[in-house]
Amino acid sequence: MKYSSFIGVIAALAVIGSCFMWWVVIPDKDIHVSGFIADGTRFGKPGLVNVFMSGVALLLFIIPRIWAKRTNLFFAAFNLAWAIRNYILLSSCHGGDCPAKQAGLYFLVGASLLLLAMALFPDLPIRQEKTEEPIAERDAL
Repeated sequence: MKYSSFIGVIAALAVIGSCFMWWVVIPDKDIHVSGFIADGTRFGKPGLVNVFMSGVALLLFIIPRIWAKRTNLFFAAFNLAWAIRNYILLSSCHGGDCPAKQAGLYFLVGASLLLLAMALFPDLPIRQEKTEEPIAERDAL
């Protein structure tokens, strides 16, 4: 794809931005959880891994080398796996308290999917290698 690196950079920034949005709200305990703020829960900082993986993926989208595009596939896939893990962990009910999902959690998973899709289709020009002329033409000369 022609614009896969540009869209990948935008998706990586969107993942990082979604970690600062509210992911879930637990109304019974009046707790708001985002990627970095999870006070009153045992979640820690669930968005920290997403920010790290997206930051590395952002750098790898910028580097125009084949090894960077292949490595980027790992970081984008791990980022999506961690986003799905956060979705399952944070949106499930714990001890009778069911959280209300916010837009940031959906935005995290959607941007992570887009990040992986852009890592699957890198924009790298393929070099044409010189081919030898056929033997029949060479012998005719």
